[in-house]
Amino acid sequence: MGRPAPSEYDHKILDIRRVTRVVAGGRRFSFSIAVVIGNKKGKVGLGVGKGGDISASIEKAVKDAKKHLITVQLTKTQSIPHEVYAKFSSSRVEIRPSPGRGMVAGSAVRMILELLGAKDVSAKIFSKSKNKLNNGRATMKALASLPVAR
Repeated sequence: MGRPAPSEYDHKILDIRRVTRVVAGGRRFSFSIAVVIGNKKGKVGLGVGKGGDISASIEKAVKDAKKHLITVQLTKTQSIPHEVYAKFSSSRVEIRPSPGRGMVAGSAVRMILELLGAKDVSAKIFSKSKNKLNNGRATMKALASLPVAR
């Protein structure tokens, strides 16, 4: 038995949370991990995995992200065709093409756009929320509203 075949997707950990539930004997700890996967050619996905240890949680998150892949039609300049805006929970994100400026984005939005393969894009999070998972989901919702690659 060898190692598993390498995936065509790169992945980055967006957020790791140690969550606790209280049981009769004390506290039980587990991990909730948000992972972004992408092929840097227009496909990107966001997934969440929960488990007793970090490596199992990452595997579950990557599997979940593969189920939720979206395909975005990038322009010839590796940008997006037009401006998009989306809201998820209290997170609001705006993404717009910006020819010649390179990547101007922060936090979760930057990670997702890098793994998508977008280059000349600027993004802004209009949100008081620092929740990376919700900011990531708002970004995915905005990208999903773009035309699909054929």
